[in-house]
Amino acid sequence: MKRICITLLGLSLVVSLAAQQLTIGGYGEVTYTRNFFSDNVYRYSRPANYADDPSHGRFDIPHAVVYLGYDFGKGWSLQTEFEFEHAGTGSAVEKEFTEAGEWESEIEKGGEVELEQFWIQKSFSQAFNIRAGHLVVPVGGLNNSHEPLNYFTVYRPEGEFTILPSTWHDTGFSFWGRTAHWRYELLVTAGMDGFMFDRDNFIHYGAKSPYEYRVANRPGCALRVDNYSLKGLRTGLSAFYGQAMHNAYPNDMHNTRYAGVKGHTFVAAFDFTHKGRRHIVRGNADYGYVGDAATISTIKRNLAANNSPYRKTPVGQQAVAAGVEAGYDILPWFGVKEGRLYAFSRYEYYDSYIPAAGQQDYPFTDKQRIAAGFNWLPIPQIAIKGEYSRRFLKSPYNDEPSINLGVTYMAFFVR
Repeated sequence: MKRICITLLGLSLVVSLAAQQLTIGGYGEVTYTRNFFSDNVYRYSRPANYADDPSHGRFDIPHAVVYLGYDFGKGWSLQTEFEFEHAGTGSAVEKEFTEAGEWESEIEKGGEVELEQFWIQKSFSQAFNIRAGHLVVPVGGLNNSHEPLNYFTVYRPEGEFTILPSTWHDTGFSFWGRTAHWRYELLVTAGMDGFMFDRDNFIHYGAKSPYEYRVANRPGCALRVDNYSLKGLRTGLSAFYGQAMHNAYPNDMHNTRYAGVKGHTFVAAFDFTHKGRRHIVRGNADYGYVGDAATISTIKRNLAANNSPYRKTPVGQQAVAAGVEAGYDILPWFGVKEGRLYAFSRYEYYDSYIPAAGQQDYPFTDKQRIAAGFNWLPIPQIAIKGEYSRRFLKSPYNDEPSINLGVTYMAFFVR
């Protein structure tokens, strides 16, 4: 009996130590939207025909994410992040050389599931750490803090989400560290694919691959620096640079007249968060540039005839996004001491397609958006969100109002 007790005590100690090294967490969103504008694909090309269309609604699960991490000791750790998006199905494409080089699409991924993080880290000190694997690229405020309790709107802030990858994740390695008032991170990853850029989303899809692997003929480089000198205030600067041409499959552009086209891609972003006892204010400003945009658009148009998986619409030379949101906890007005109820508003401006000289313009990509609503947090890990929002488009296009509701959580279950 004594030996059994000692064995059980030893197993309990092992389980306890393992639990201290294991991290389990995640976040998720369930949303409902009622859009009071047309969902017809021709609503921008023939706006007058769809000005009085009926409203339409939809439920969605934009993101359901599971974190798994483990501390091996001696400065070595592992972090993973598995994301399920929209509860849909996914597909991969391949170029079938036995059938005249046609592109074929097959349902073989078993659901729209993404591995957003999968890295090993060696920590030498708080000020210097190295990560290698699949990493989040923290360019822009949204990619730096993409969990649903880090923004007031039901869906991710629309401007940054439209023109930048979100959540931006790629394979490579990074160096990062934190001091009393500063945090820095330098990343080298696979570069972006210019054939995945397009008119409505700029470089949003450029970090995705339609294949079962990531083409990495050209690397990309990202840098982020945050400052925490003032109490309650964080400010951040971030940037990305890479060559978006000759980073596709098959890599045969070097034998054509487009061999010298580089597609230099640059992103610069500023973001901030200020938190007080009862208020939160956040903001962002982003600028993107793609060199050789007109030529890339021409190449993409020619590829479309071969059933390629690439984006068909042209890419603009530049894109911009800027936004600010503010929320104030009004529960103390009613004498309620538990939980928080933020009344918030948000304004943003963005344009996903600013053409180069000679490119056709598409004025409907130039949008302003306002949102106003509430975030009720009965406990710190859960938020119930509601908002009214409206996109303002240039004449003759129709404005796009909607009502959005969401239930979200973000928590660590074992830490």
